[in-house]
Formats: sequence, C-alpha cells, structure tokens
Amino acid sequence: MTHEEQAPADAVDRFLAQWRRERPDLDHSPVGVVGRLSRAARLAEQHLRENFARHDLDPAAYDVLATLRRAGAPYELSPGDLLRTSMVTSGAVTQRLDRLEARGLVTRARSTVDARARVVRLTAAGLDAVDTVLPGHLATERALLSPLDDVEQVQLADLLRRLLAAHERSAPPRD
Repeated sequence: MTHEEQAPADAVDRFLAQWRRERPDLDHSPVGVVGRLSRAARLAEQHLRENFARHDLDPAAYDVLATLRRAGAPYELSPGDLLRTSMVTSGAVTQRLDRLEARGLVTRARSTVDARARVVRLTAAGLDAVDTVLPGHLATERALLSPLDDVEQVQLADLLRRLLAAHERSAPPRD
C-alpha cells in the first residue's frame, strides 16, 4: 500500500482519480503536489486573514509592520529595503505605506545616515500592533500545521525550502 493510499482522501485525490479516468495516457502526479500546495496556501491565507482582521489589519499591512519589526531597533528601512525583505510587491508599497502612515503605525522621514534618503519607521503604535498580532499569528500557523508531528513539519519545511530556493535562483520573484 502506498503512502497516498494510507493517508485520508482529500479533494486532490478526487481530482486525480477523475484525470486518471479521463486521460490515463498522462502522468498527473504533479497535481498531487502543486494542487495541494495551492489549496494549502489558500487555506492558510484564509485563517491568517481572520486573525489579522481581529486586529483591523490585512496580510499586506501586517507584512510591512512585521518586516520593520524584524529589522530590529530603530525599526526602520529604506523603501527599497522594505520591498526586498517583505512579501509586498512594488506596485502596492506606496499605497500600503500611505494607509499605515494615516493610521499612525509608520512614519516616513529623512534618513539620519543620508539626508537625501527616506526611511520608513515603525511608530510606537505600529510596534504595539505587530507585537499584539504576532502571538495569534503564530498560534494560527501552529494550528494549521498541527496534523503533522514535529519531524514531519521539519521535513516539509526542508522540502519546500529546496523547491523555493531552486526556483528563486533561476527566476527572481515577479510583482
């Protein structure tokens, strides 16, 4: 018996069975991985959005705040560094920063190192917001991964790292 036969059936198993019936001449095995990655990402995003919404944030706003928080004190980055170290696309950065600044969660100021440069800085309210959201964020992620034991979570992280690293090296992410 294969591992797939032992694991509980999911929607992807049904898709695969249908494709095997309709097009038995093709290898449909990539659907088992890519389909599950896609469905798992959507499920995770839905649960994370619910946690962020409880704090009047969306995933993009949280990402900006968390990126600044991870930068360490004084919790500031240039707009270019913010773009490179976050999961926000360049087309959306200005709009997100405008909204976060209007809420008093970030400021944009001249750099203390280079007066010609600008920096985005987390305010005290922004620091409080990200530190308040983070425990729930981590609990949500932990709950999403709870069907896997610790060893399986490490294995999955290692496999996904390998997959992403190979693709990130060959083609940089697009907006």
